[in-house]
Amino acid sequence: GADNSAMVDALKHSGGKARGIATVKRGVTDAQLQELHAAGVRGTRFNFVRRLVDFTPREVLFEIASRIALLGWHVVVYFEAQDLPELWDFFTALPTTVVVDHMGRPDVTKPVDGPEFERFVRLLSEHPNIWSKVSCPERLSQSGPPAYDDVVPFARRLVETFPDRVLWGTDWPHPNMKTHMPDDGALVDVVPRI
Repeated sequence: GADNSAMVDALKHSGGKARGIATVKRGVTDAQLQELHAAGVRGTRFNFVRRLVDFTPREVLFEIASRIALLGWHVVVYFEAQDLPELWDFFTALPTTVVVDHMGRPDVTKPVDGPEFERFVRLLSEHPNIWSKVSCPERLSQSGPPAYDDVVPFARRLVETFPDRVLWGTDWPHPNMKTHMPDDGALVDVVPRI
């Protein structure tokens, strides 16, 4: 299975103050899942971003989701906006809370009320078990730091429409960032604007 050992070690040393998201493979045993749960893991991640992904068949992912549902865990999904139509049926069939990374990676050069982002808003409207992170303007912005003005309307729309189903974080330590190393203070400054 995937190596979650560093995260589990950090969770165990947090005195119960931290939670983690594990990478789980099909062969994971019930005992291993219980061990992760005891350490503080509460979810697993499914990655559909083609440039980052190891392809795992959807039936395997669904099997994993069904097993972690019994523990009350959630599934984090990472995908790009143009791939939502082909992923819709899979996401809406998941038997858990589903948390979408980075607002489903909208193309922020397109209108916030255009058909692509409208599809994402409809996904959340029709499926109350789906939540969205409104984090990571640095990964979506074309206009760039420190204000990330082009991302703000997308995040604001989700915060206003689904105030009880949005999550925020800085994504520190900003893995795989190629354009710039964001200032975490500037990312926090976006919060009141959304």
